[in-house]
Formats: sequence, C-alpha cells, structure tokens
Amino acid sequence: VQLVESGGGLVQAGASLRLSCVVSGRTSRINILGWYRQAHGQQRELVAGITNDRGSTNYADSVKGRFTISRDNAENAIYLQMNDLEPEDTAVYYCSAETLGDSVSLPVLYFGQGTQVTVSS
Repeated sequence: VQLVESGGGLVQAGASLRLSCVVSGRTSRINILGWYRQAHGQQRELVAGITNDRGSTNYADSVKGRFTISRDNAENAIYLQMNDLEPEDTAVYYCSAETLGDSVSLPVLYFGQGTQVTVSS
C-alpha cells in the first residue's frame, strides 16, 4: 500500500486547509483509513479515521467539530477538511491505512511521507 499526501501549508489561526491522500497498491486489503499527526517533540496521534466498508468515522476530541474526514472510493483518495485551525494543530500530518489480518499475516499500519501544517497565531 502506498500513500501520498498533499495540501499542507502555513496559515493563520482561524483559517481552513484541506489535506488529500491518494491511496494505491493492495487497496482491497484496507480496513481503516485515517489521518495521524505528530507535533515537534510529541508522539504521533490519531486525528481521524474512516472505515473502508461503511464509512464510519471517529475523531480525536481535540478536533471534533472542526475537522472532517471523507473518502472518494472512485478516486482512491481520502481527505481531511480542517476548519478553524489553531496553533495547537501545527504538526506533520500523515495519511494512514490499516490492512486486514488473516490466518497467515497480522494487520499492517501504513503511513505516507507526511505533510507539514503550520498555524500561526
């Protein structure tokens, strides 16, 4: 599975950004797609996830009501719409894909190369 993000940048507090991620490879094995972020000196954390079958979503408490994850199966892409950005949202954002395990292999969590989001106050 390969993941390529785009859409990061430098914005002021209160602005919006939309991140995109194109997914390729063995996409039939993907169970959950999502976005993680890692701020400088911090651990990587899950921001939002979406299931590949029903499109069920979940969000970190810190972004609920401001961020929206969505997918476009025809384009093999997922998106993260980020509104009302705060300086605390500054981080490298990573697209992720978790594959299903089976009788001979464990689930695998893949990440893209990341895209920088910087929010100035």
